[in-house]
Amino acid sequence: MKIVNSELLDQISSEALSSPRLRKNHNIHRCDESRCHRLLNAIEPGSYIRPHRHLDPEKDEAFILMKGRLGVITFSDDGTVAETVLLSHSGGNLAADIPYGIYHAAVSLEAGTVFYEAKAGPYLPLDESEVAHWSPVDGSQQSQEYLERLRGLFG
Repeated sequence: MKIVNSELLDQISSEALSSPRLRKNHNIHRCDESRCHRLLNAIEPGSYIRPHRHLDPEKDEAFILMKGRLGVITFSDDGTVAETVLLSHSGGNLAADIPYGIYHAAVSLEAGTVFYEAKAGPYLPLDESEVAHWSPVDGSQQSQEYLERLRGLFG
């Protein structure tokens, strides 16, 4: 049995802080070929996850907040913000389930944010049709400006 406890969340957050991308995944599933992917995703406020979608009808994606505050954003096909939700223990929203085919992103709104992510496997790199070409490339100057605009959606 694998146990998720406060010490593990703190460890993954510490690893995210020392990572150049300010993110760290901790897989719970056995391997990339597993049919069900379950992982902890630690993300710090300066990290940018480029908006994307999963076109496989089996790849709905669930985010369950473990610690911190997480903004979840969905977009229309042209990049217009469709919906936002703040996941926080104090606010009462603890999870979001994103249907396949929907562009989405998540932004950390507090240091030490960790969420549990679940989706169908196996792991496959995003296809060109799954990348939001209207969003800036990860690591570019524009990506930091875009990240700040997304964070601004949450006040």
